[in-house]
Amino acid sequence: MKGVETLGNMLAGKVAVVTGAGRGIGKGVALLFAEEGAKVVAVDNGCDVDGRNTDPSHANQTAKEIIAAGGQAVAQTQGIETSAGGEAAIKKAIDTYGKLDILVNVHGILRDRMIYNMTEEEWDTVILFHLKGVFNTLKPASIIMRQQRGGRIINFTSISGLWGNSGQGNYGAAHAGKVGLTRVAARDLGRYGVTVNAISPGAMTRMGASVPASAGAARARVGVVPLGGAPPAGQPEVRRPTEPTLGKNHPNDIAPMVVFLASDAAKDVNGRVFHCSGGNVSLLSDPVILKTLYKDGRWTPEEIAEMFPQTLGQGLTNPAPALPPQ
Repeated sequence: MKGVETLGNMLAGKVAVVTGAGRGIGKGVALLFAEEGAKVVAVDNGCDVDGRNTDPSHANQTAKEIIAAGGQAVAQTQGIETSAGGEAAIKKAIDTYGKLDILVNVHGILRDRMIYNMTEEEWDTVILFHLKGVFNTLKPASIIMRQQRGGRIINFTSISGLWGNSGQGNYGAAHAGKVGLTRVAARDLGRYGVTVNAISPGAMTRMGASVPASAGAARARVGVVPLGGAPPAGQPEVRRPTEPTLGKNHPNDIAPMVVFLASDAAKDVNGRVFHCSGGNVSLLSDPVILKTLYKDGRWTPEEIAEMFPQTLGQGLTNPAPALPPQ
């Protein structure tokens, strides 16, 4: 982190709550926020990648680094997977700095499993930490921001929720839910001067490093299209953001776009989803209708079956084609 003499001013006077700020992308966001003049509440219970165990030293370390560089920060080490924890994170900002201008939800865990092997506990835990965790901070923040007629909320999603990644049914569902929540909250709060956007990051983090190389090999063996990789033989290429590799796509690469979205310069950017990876910042499209079958009246299943291949089905590819008979 830079020293106080080189601090920026895009977020001067702002107060920000950043979840997942103990390590990885969240820490990079917290540090750059402080460099740009924000007072930061670094929220992180320091849990393991799978959500177990806790270690408050990580959030405390982020706050210490900001303070040592001349910024202002305080740690909040209670988890946000409960409504009480989410409210405590927002209350920490009010009690410490007297207001709240920015909320960034970066927190997350992994419990990957193929959907046919996934336990109910693995599903519930990931949905709880990711999707409900965002709601737990967003709701109390939205009450304050609505009353003060202004604020910035940035939620983190994933290409797993946008494109789908084999073995991450719980994780992908939670992140797709975050996008839906972001778009709805943007409409609910936009009239009050509050913007709500989402970022899909591509960066090599502790979570990404925890996925064994064998997982990609296993997906390839059954013909599953890897995110950002080459499609199975005979399948057309599907364009997706590329997967990060160690030594490239540093977690701190994501922070500049978060600063921009949190600043007054982005006051009219609302309800959008961006993908950020390395030096790339991309605006993702809203859902669009690609093709339509129309008739005056109700279709029969037989009519759809006849028309589908040369209309709606033309050019469609199967991301996981069936294996040949053995």
